[in-house]
Amino acid sequence: MASLPKTQSEVGHQGLSATRKTRNPLGLFFRQALTITAKDLRSELRTKEALNASVAFSLVILVLFSFAFDPGSEELQEISGGLLWLVFIFAGALVLNRSFAREMQNDCLDALVSSPVPTSALFVGKALANYVLLMAIEFVGLVAFGFFYNVRWLEHFWPLLMVMALGTWALTVIGTVFSALTVNLRLRELMLPTLVYPLLIPALMAAITLTTDLLAGTPIAGDNQIWVRVLVAFDVIFTAVALAMMDTVLLG
Repeated sequence: MASLPKTQSEVGHQGLSATRKTRNPLGLFFRQALTITAKDLRSELRTKEALNASVAFSLVILVLFSFAFDPGSEELQEISGGLLWLVFIFAGALVLNRSFAREMQNDCLDALVSSPVPTSALFVGKALANYVLLMAIEFVGLVAFGFFYNVRWLEHFWPLLMVMALGTWALTVIGTVFSALTVNLRLRELMLPTLVYPLLIPALMAAITLTTDLLAGTPIAGDNQIWVRVLVAFDVIFTAVALAMMDTVLLG
């Protein structure tokens, strides 16, 4: 009889925990999204198909352009941000193409869509996995860019990292949505960049301008702060639009 109150207490505690879990839909949402993220990262790290292709593509493009431009020239300083982001977005397309395409085998995408996970959590999980992979690829590309072009990017590392993070999220959000939209198309490798890049023009303009200024030694202050606001506004608006559209994109 002495253990009965303890058992009742445990039962009551478990009931309270279950009630709290059901009353915390946001926590459940992020747990589901992080589960999708972990699944995608494990799948990519196991095969390394998109990761190896993107890193190799970035390095090849940077090496080829290094023969066309003189490191340290004024011309290179003027186009450094555009060159770097050109490498980022084309390498990113290789990762984004694989985001939903890998789920086509064994009808895994149909299983994910019919699971209790909401499509918005599925989108967030996929987007976070793509974001981690893209940031890793871009960091490798940034190191190679500094080596081949003699660019001292460490002087403004944290502002540059902020610009990369904001610009990469813009690419990730748009790319993940259109990866889901074009997953059943035969020419999805061609259609994805065609659809994504025009929508990215405002974010790319902001990221290129800020990156060029930072690589030239100009801090983010005064006139160029407006481009930071453009990036933040772009990320917020298109993330909200993507979350609202995922039911239509995946379920039709």
